[in-house]
Amino acid sequence: MEKIIDEKKQGEHLNIEAKEGNTRKLFIESYGCQMNFSDSEIVASILSEEGFNTTKNLEDADLVLVNTCSIRDKAEQTVRKRLEKYNAVKRNKNPKMKIGVLGCMAERLKSKFLEEEKMVDLVVGPDAYKDLPNLISEVDDGRNAINVILSKEETYGDIAPVRLNTNGVTAFVSITRGCDNMCTFCVVPFTRGRERSREPQSIIEEINDLAAKGFKEVTLLGQNVDSFLWYGGGLKKDFKKATEMQKATAVNFAMLLDMCAKAQPKMRFRFSTSNPQDMTLDVIETMAKHRNICNYIHLPVQSGSNRILKEMNRLHTREEYMELIDNIRKIIPDVAISQDMIAGFPTETEEEHQDTLSLMEYVKYDFGFMFAYSERPGTLAGRRMEDDIPAEVKQRRLNEIQALQRKHSHYRTQQNLGQIQEILIEKESKKSDAHWMGRNSQNTVAVFPKAHYKVGDFVNVKITDCTSATLIGEAVGYSDNN
Repeated sequence: MEKIIDEKKQGEHLNIEAKEGNTRKLFIESYGCQMNFSDSEIVASILSEEGFNTTKNLEDADLVLVNTCSIRDKAEQTVRKRLEKYNAVKRNKNPKMKIGVLGCMAERLKSKFLEEEKMVDLVVGPDAYKDLPNLISEVDDGRNAINVILSKEETYGDIAPVRLNTNGVTAFVSITRGCDNMCTFCVVPFTRGRERSREPQSIIEEINDLAAKGFKEVTLLGQNVDSFLWYGGGLKKDFKKATEMQKATAVNFAMLLDMCAKAQPKMRFRFSTSNPQDMTLDVIETMAKHRNICNYIHLPVQSGSNRILKEMNRLHTREEYMELIDNIRKIIPDVAISQDMIAGFPTETEEEHQDTLSLMEYVKYDFGFMFAYSERPGTLAGRRMEDDIPAEVKQRRLNEIQALQRKHSHYRTQQNLGQIQEILIEKESKKSDAHWMGRNSQNTVAVFPKAHYKVGDFVNVKITDCTSATLIGEAVGYSDNN
């Protein structure tokens, strides 16, 4: 729930430039959050060195991999249907095809897929991608292969991801893996393991490489970026055992943000996802200090009720969250804030649902990611709590949350009317081939006539109109960031 799931990207298959001499064909699809799509780039990089080029054609593939998500039941059902499709192609058209499951679902459903249902040849957890060459050898020799061991060290900091299906303008760079926050609704700690951070210099090197390739914006990615803490390696929870020298030279998230902004002053930086209990004001102060760190924070709250927050094991209260919002807005007045919200968590009363709506009225989020509660096997809530809110009540509460968010989103976009804003052009508008689409610092989409501008340009755009989700305007020249 904590990670943003972009519905438009679900099931994207990856296609990259063929490497000369590679003879085997890889078909790889991704589902779930951006971490999964980022991991698929790492997998493609590893397999490119093992003789695989990607293909768009499922029937031609020697190896079919699906990178999976356990966050929501819908994602699991979709992946199961895809596995049935792969197996039908294998039976009827390509008996030599091998099928594998990667990622969070792999770890959770390993024996079911491999032994009970015999849907796959290969199961690889999110920390075992470097073992793929060995696992594929096992499969080539006619044996099923599995590695779902969760690592305390693996961050893939030494692998340069292959950029897949990219617009060449924006990219994601993973900075942490795993999560230590045991939110009762979330399966991530069980599928991705304990929290550990990547070596800062390897992050800067990846960012410098992206800048050299012409990328203009990077999103720093982690299950909980605010928890970033590098002290020479190891789990965050073991920091208390670090030496005095390690503690004195440790790098936290605010320091890493500062390093990134200074390393590439002409590149824009974003980050996702934040956790209210871990976000510190030095991060906000660093954002305010650097023009190239975008004024946008995704700050999931999940509920406006203190009792429900406690049931969710969110280690903050409604009042602490509101105080954090107030402090953020004092430091960055034009900041955009988005939310994650769960409707119908077990035992939620009508009054507690109203607490969520009143919190939304207080914050007036720019946009949000809203879901009806979906019980996930293996989570603490799944084991200990009865999913006791009827589906129609969940849906009605979700509809009310979504309607209020649409109202607030429109209120927020209207604040931009008449302003001149810097927009980074990402691609052609979906609705008109005569318009560009890009985003402002606050992550709001803007569209404007193409004129003589091109993808990757930073353009000043005067905002003349808006919908609840999109700014509409006219370019008035290049920004000084080009």
